[in-house]
Amino acid sequence: MSLDFAALAAAASAVVSGGPDAGNGDADACRCRHSFETPVGRGTDRTELVVDADDCPGEGDLARAPACRAAAVAALADRDADAIRVRAGGLQRAYDDGAAGLLLAAGRFVERARFHDESLADRALRDPVGAAHRATGRAGPVARIAAETGLAAGAERVDRRRGDGEDRTEGEDDYADLLRCSVGPSVARSRVVRRPPPGATLLDRRELDTGATVRLYRTDGRGTDTDRLYHLTPVSHGLGAAATATLAAARDCLARGVVGGGERAPGRAVRHVAGDGDPVETLSDVLDRHTRGNGVLDDLFADPRVTDVVASAPVESNPVRVTLDGERLPTNVRLTADGAAALASRFRRASGRGFSRASPALDATVRGPNGRVRVAGVTAPASDGVGFAFRAHGDRAWTLPGLVAAGTLSAETAALLSLATERGATGLVAGTRGAGKTTLLSALLWELPASTRLVAVEDTPELPVDALREGGRDVQALRTELGDDAAFSPTDAVRTALRLGDGALVVGEVRGEEAAALYEAMRVGAHGHAVFGTIHGDSPAAVRERVVSDLSVPESSFAATDLVVVCARDGPERRVDAVAEVRRDGEGGARGGGALGFETLYDRSAGDGDDDRGTAGTGVVARGDSALVASLARHDESYADVLAVLRRREERLARLAATDRTRPEDLPSDERDSEATR
Repeated sequence: MSLDFAALAAAASAVVSGGPDAGNGDADACRCRHSFETPVGRGTDRTELVVDADDCPGEGDLARAPACRAAAVAALADRDADAIRVRAGGLQRAYDDGAAGLLLAAGRFVERARFHDESLADRALRDPVGAAHRATGRAGPVARIAAETGLAAGAERVDRRRGDGEDRTEGEDDYADLLRCSVGPSVARSRVVRRPPPGATLLDRRELDTGATVRLYRTDGRGTDTDRLYHLTPVSHGLGAAATATLAAARDCLARGVVGGGERAPGRAVRHVAGDGDPVETLSDVLDRHTRGNGVLDDLFADPRVTDVVASAPVESNPVRVTLDGERLPTNVRLTADGAAALASRFRRASGRGFSRASPALDATVRGPNGRVRVAGVTAPASDGVGFAFRAHGDRAWTLPGLVAAGTLSAETAALLSLATERGATGLVAGTRGAGKTTLLSALLWELPASTRLVAVEDTPELPVDALREGGRDVQALRTELGDDAAFSPTDAVRTALRLGDGALVVGEVRGEEAAALYEAMRVGAHGHAVFGTIHGDSPAAVRERVVSDLSVPESSFAATDLVVVCARDGPERRVDAVAEVRRDGEGGARGGGALGFETLYDRSAGDGDDDRGTAGTGVVARGDSALVASLARHDESYADVLAVLRRREERLARLAATDRTRPEDLPSDERDSEATR
């Protein structure tokens, strides 16, 4: 027989306020309204206890308002829930994991223990931990019920936190830690845990350009793969109650179309509802970020030390994780299911691509506070709801001098790559995910002669096409689609590029059937100009295996590759790990027969151990044994002449890097052209 929920809720309120005859009962009574909901758009069943606390004096704060806590436990005595969501004054609290588990255990205990001990069940409504200690100290059914419902385990968590032998007198401070929740304004569609974990040590604190505050804490690391926490406090999550209510009202104005649309709509909506004491400009910025921008993602990517953000499905159950200075850290941030759905809709519109059950994967690029952000998304049925992985690319136009200055590669290595690109070599830039392949390829594009036409093939825009055009270069971008039913596939794009006239060709990422078309372009030399692409692989041999075995390009065609550049990630740093030329066994200065192999020209291991500027020469080039260098010689040049050009180019690149002349406009083509004739 089920409990009478209404009667139990009334009893809970009476217990907390001191009984039905207490003089202050009405003032302290909980006025929360409870309902059970199943969120839509999820791949699994999930029930949430939704608490509407707009009219409640306790604002539904389950940690600090005993009457609200008692009413929530009373609701959970009637029915189970996976999580608890509280709405009050434009603010939302989410109780998940251990917090929801403790309250659910209390509800189950109340239902079963009331038959044996009504007073102990009443105490469990307002003070689950105290009731657990009472129950476990007894013999008989209530002790067994406390263990079976999980309530005893909640009491043990408090004891572990306090330490052995400490006072076990229960207090409200226990619930501030036990019932930790993530909080956020309803407009944000994300939640943050405001308080750091118990015992956390503050390591760093910084303010971001968005107004958000970042704190880095050291924690005990229990249950995680790290002992550090990235703690974000966005402006929207630090607003007062009145400002939060104004923000919610302004969002409602936008939703109902009370104010006109366009870029100024968020500010108009705020001014329409704001009072004299409201921070109008701050609220306008917040509303704009969460309606026209990317919400909390814009705060995370406003941190220049953050390169990656991951929100794994189901997003409301998993903390957002960031890569900070090369280290993956958990954060105090979680997206809501509605927030993930809103981002999915935004990315779908921005990319013009499908993202649904029929097309459950997305690859797109959006604008972030510091430049472009690449988005990879997945949804049902491929995953348990919507999940995302984001990577910052920035708007900086990298050049070879810039990479030399950053320590990505040496000036000596950069000189060879510069000359090879200028004189029409073919090559692949390889590396694992995040190793800096696209960054290096982007820098090489500035080494093309200014008069060379470039055709860039990409499915997701990452190459500096706009910057090259602004620099006066002729660039034709071809945007491709992936999938069996793609209207314009990468293979179509590469073949189209070959019909667009003389020019260099670059493929953003080689990963499918377009490899055969790309090698067709390499074999014909793309009309005498450079042909480059990026590919996944951590060594030249791995690249050959990928191209020949996985992508079914004949080894004889792979021989059209002049060089393979391998990039590697070393913590937060990206470096060129090796540069190898492709040659056949026994090959000297010209192509010949024999088995296909590689000759390493530059390698990080070739340095003296104290060089932090990247790769060093292996001696092959200097000895005159490089087939690539020999092939770069013009009709009136010897191998020695090419070495002289390389030395001058190395000096120029080192000089530009040392004097911080690393922008595209610092690379006049006439200086480079004149150097080759000296």
